[in-house]
Amino acid sequence: MANIAILDDYQGISQNMASWGRLPEPTQISVFQDHLFDEHKIAERLQPFHIISAMRERTPFSRTLLEKLDNLQLLVTTGMRNASIDLEACSDLGIVVCGTDGLGYPTAELTWGLIISLARNIHQENTYTRSGLWQQKIGVGLNGKVLGILGLGKLGSQVAKIGVSFGMEVIAWSKNLTKQKAATEGATLVPFKTLLENSDFLSIHTVLSERTRGLIGEKELRLMKPTAFLVNTSRGPIIDENALVSVLQEKGIAGAGLDVFDREPLSKEHPLLTLHNALITPHIGYVTTEGYKLFFKQTVECINEFLKGTPVRILND
Repeated sequence: MANIAILDDYQGISQNMASWGRLPEPTQISVFQDHLFDEHKIAERLQPFHIISAMRERTPFSRTLLEKLDNLQLLVTTGMRNASIDLEACSDLGIVVCGTDGLGYPTAELTWGLIISLARNIHQENTYTRSGLWQQKIGVGLNGKVLGILGLGKLGSQVAKIGVSFGMEVIAWSKNLTKQKAATEGATLVPFKTLLENSDFLSIHTVLSERTRGLIGEKELRLMKPTAFLVNTSRGPIIDENALVSVLQEKGIAGAGLDVFDREPLSKEHPLLTLHNALITPHIGYVTTEGYKLFFKQTVECINEFLKGTPVRILND
């Protein structure tokens, strides 16, 4: 019998998003809605399972954890990249890792939700109005403002095109970005320092790597305008979180819209939650009905094909 674990199903919806009944009998599926941080507790929970379905980077699979999971044969991650899985360790231990496709546009859409809410104080005015206060803030328009894009790939390009439609001037930087590529997306390539200094709204869309970890620290944040807003729907560690808290506390920038953090779920005591100029969402960039249906449909496919001996979308050797 294949013993399957579905991890970090926060909303408890995985069973409704795909036809799990297509899996061959006998299989047993266990769904976990809570998130565990302690590796020892994770190992205790997952030790009996042959197959694990992991949601993006919610639960990390280090070599030390994987070595404790001696029944694990298949690890399926939603998405085709998961930096929190040690792929080399999986290969060494004979564990097959498979992935699924994903949708890019939901994250681009959320980015604009954060930008517009920051610009027009939507989240704050909603709270004020419910408490009996009327028109407490003055917003800023987007037309004519400078939109900075850090990472003009698939997601960054979508965000840039929408910025153009709002009448914004779009500038961009990434290490390998060319003038020609930027121009095709309606953007102008500028140096990194210029991106920081000139952006009224700076949106991050680069992948997390050793090169980009901590890319925006205190020095970089203090180059930004005091009227500027920073938006991150990519990965938390690209920004030095402690430095960002300090700069926001000092109102060194006007505000930040954050969907990603160093450690998730975010602690209830986290200082970001005390700051009125921080707009916080719980890593929902990819959390849509359409995205989840694709994730779990292809997760079922990955499991089926693995059990047949013909695994698909393999991420490790």
